[in-house]
Amino acid sequence: MTAPTVLRRRADDTLAQRLARSAAWRAEGFGLRTAEVAGWLAERARAHHFQVERIALSDLDGWFFATDTGNLHHHTGRFFSVEGIDVSHSNGVIGRWQQPIIRQPEVGILGILAKEIDGVLHFLLQAKMEPGNRNLLQLSPTVQATHSNYTGAHRGAPVKYLEYFTDPSRGTVLTDVLQSEHGSWFFRKSNRNIVMEAVGEVLVDDDFCWLTLGQIGELLRHNNVINMDARTVLATCPVMPTEPAALCTDTELRSWFTVERSRHTLTVERVPLAGIKEWKRGDHTLGRDDGRYFRLVAVAVEAGNREVARWSQPLFEPTGIGVSAFLFRHFAGVPHLLVQAKVEAGFLDTVELAPTVQCTPDNWSHLPQPMRPYFLDVVRAAGPDRVRYAALHSEEGGRFLNAENSYLFVEADETQAPLDPPAGFRWATPGQLNNLAQHGHYLNVQARTLLACLNAGAVRLDPSRCGAT
Repeated sequence: MTAPTVLRRRADDTLAQRLARSAAWRAEGFGLRTAEVAGWLAERARAHHFQVERIALSDLDGWFFATDTGNLHHHTGRFFSVEGIDVSHSNGVIGRWQQPIIRQPEVGILGILAKEIDGVLHFLLQAKMEPGNRNLLQLSPTVQATHSNYTGAHRGAPVKYLEYFTDPSRGTVLTDVLQSEHGSWFFRKSNRNIVMEAVGEVLVDDDFCWLTLGQIGELLRHNNVINMDARTVLATCPVMPTEPAALCTDTELRSWFTVERSRHTLTVERVPLAGIKEWKRGDHTLGRDDGRYFRLVAVAVEAGNREVARWSQPLFEPTGIGVSAFLFRHFAGVPHLLVQAKVEAGFLDTVELAPTVQCTPDNWSHLPQPMRPYFLDVVRAAGPDRVRYAALHSEEGGRFLNAENSYLFVEADETQAPLDPPAGFRWATPGQLNNLAQHGHYLNVQARTLLACLNAGAVRLDPSRCGAT
């Protein structure tokens, strides 16, 4: 006889409650109190030798500029390359430009291992050195690896805990989403963002620790502790409850987003790096004469706890600190965030949802006021009574040098952020964004960082008199 077909529940109705319980557990977890994490990170830094030294582009070991295109490649043909793009945007303040961009067509794994300990969900984070981080060591996902790395292209040690994310029998998937990376610096790059709940005992390496979601939220209040890759994974967790009502329905929000994707004509053509306009290569950098945006640099790295102990690589170094901020208001007591449908040249599908303000102010200061980003002045002029959250967080330390953004939640009123915002902006609740983050290529990296802060309880959007209506 044929065995009867067994149906399973389509969704885990308990996951949001388990995550909320973990987010409420803030002072201590299994093994480490939150106040002890800084000391533990300092101890892990002392336990290994770390060094990053700037070098000439010609001193990159294993990298070469192609004689025909000037594109920068690794000799294996793996990892990534740096190429040029020519961009035309029909609706942009700047209609056409050229720039270098990182092309890395392979999909990496950003995986966080979870386990329920003493009835509370914990997450296994790694004290990971990245050469581009100003403070080098930050808390990263359990596994943070490109396809080249975890398939051994570097000929180094195997990636620890990788088996939990490649062998389905080792755990239960809590979330698994393909998400974009920085659309201004990567060409159509995606990573798997995974949270996997382990089955059975997990042996914890010295450079790893279990933390609750609430402990992570407390650490997100501090500068440069939780790295970008951990933040983007945590943003995909279904934490936020569904609000009773919103200014627009979920269907209307998705429809608006679809219209935004449809109305922009963006043409991105890959071109030789050697021929891009206004960018010149010197001994140590490839950059612009006016010093704006970013430059290509090279570093030599030593890291005692990485799969490979020594290597050299190119990095993008931005020329200023960015600002990524959500303006928020309350309507009928329900918090709403002002999201921006932002075009970035490297996106797979033209537009993703971004914070209200996402820019490096110094790059726009030479332009007249009407050409500068909407709402930037509102964010920069906000007093302490309106700034609900502010912290400095690093971007991807494996590809960018000293790339940092000031992340903020700023309360606004009708005069600063009207109910009917400019084209390209829309009010959405945190729950609506949390729902979209469980699907690929809706929210960009910067929006996901701010959503992770909400998911982990690093910020509360309680109403006050200035923003309530």
